[in-house]
Amino acid sequence: MILNNKNEFEQIISNNELVVIDFFATWCGPCKMLSPVIENVESLIHDVKFIKVDIDQFNDLASQYKIQSVPTLVFLKNGQEVMKSIGYLDEDALIEKIKSL
Repeated sequence: MILNNKNEFEQIISNNELVVIDFFATWCGPCKMLSPVIENVESLIHDVKFIKVDIDQFNDLASQYKIQSVPTLVFLKNGQEVMKSIGYLDEDALIEKIKSL
């Protein structure tokens, strides 16, 4: 899901055990390549909540999570950051990262 407001973000991270945040930009080519990968993984793994955060719209969240390049995936477990992945990932690599948590 694409984030619409910061309150929604806080609610999602507090109500879900495992959350993957996709920090992206609309002008970013690798971000566009990663989007269908995330959609496929989201359809396969139902106990993980995926959020897409546009860094140009929510630069405060990008700063909070120290995002310096996109795409960056931030993995939260019980609201705490446990892993960060910078750059494009294929489907298998993303699934492996999720399973390692």
